[in-house]
Amino acid sequence: MKLTWQPITLDLHTTWRIAHGTSDQRYNVLVNIGDGDASGIGEAAGVPQLGESQEGIIQYLSALGDREWDPFAMEDILNSLPPGSRAARAGIDMALHDLWGKRLGQPLYRLLGLSPDKMPPTSFTIAMDDPAVMAERARQSGWPVLKIKLGSQNDEAIIAAIRRVTPARLRVDANAGWSRAQAAELIPRLAQYDLELIEQPLPAEDIDGLRWLRKQKLGLPIFADESVKDSHDVAKLAEAVDGVVIKLLKSCGIREALRAIHTARAQEMQIMVSCMVESSVAVTAAAHLAPSCDFVDLDGPLLIKNDPYEGVSYQGAQIILPDRPGLGIIPQTERKHP
Repeated sequence: MKLTWQPITLDLHTTWRIAHGTSDQRYNVLVNIGDGDASGIGEAAGVPQLGESQEGIIQYLSALGDREWDPFAMEDILNSLPPGSRAARAGIDMALHDLWGKRLGQPLYRLLGLSPDKMPPTSFTIAMDDPAVMAERARQSGWPVLKIKLGSQNDEAIIAAIRRVTPARLRVDANAGWSRAQAAELIPRLAQYDLELIEQPLPAEDIDGLRWLRKQKLGLPIFADESVKDSHDVAKLAEAVDGVVIKLLKSCGIREALRAIHTARAQEMQIMVSCMVESSVAVTAAAHLAPSCDFVDLDGPLLIKNDPYEGVSYQGAQIILPDRPGLGIIPQTERKHP
């Protein structure tokens, strides 16, 4: 079997603004292992703030050379990959899991012993903008669970404006955009708006700050995202946060994401499975893990105009997993219309 790849450009419905920057497109790479219907598909996301680019991902894949890509030797294969792009390794991992399920004729969630009936509802993300614009997007979405991007000079005004127009469950993501002093001042004020949790209030490397912030008992659970890549990071965050955010891109794929989930459970931490701006390939892969998590933030396909694949579907905020073998994704050209 061969390893091949294809660069893709994802066009966003609205300009994506977070504390790290602004974009209207994302540049990812589709990873393929095998040939034709017997192939497995994965996705590698080029996320600049994580040091990932489309060019860097392709360079990593190009340097791998000829290898055996047997999905039944997955653990050895993944352990043998050289250091480098986590995104590229995540794409390989997804493709191998997809191929594994296809070889066995079973959806991945079933091979992992998980039930789609235990899928938590997903949030829908409102990117940073003026408070009135964000409030209108929140209102128009009609979504019952919203994730609000913060990290501006108007953070409290944003939440106040959104809360005036929707009774939705609100989660806040500061994307490492606050200092300790800002977080300690803002979080108690934001708590009055009936929020579920605060995601990554401090810079990724400030674990001591997260520990200090949690000890202040400011009224909201604190989750770590940028501070978490793999199971080793989860262990380091024990007692520093209430929960962790697991993303396949950060963890190098499904295999390590599962280890991170089990580590978090052992530390009595809550778990959110999330995504970057990704197509239905990577988001569907992550969704197969969602029944083992407490919170879900898998809205990637809803944010883009030109999804090349069909995988998960949405009934309101409820994610429906495909029951096809492997990840269960198919090209959009294969969709069956009534």
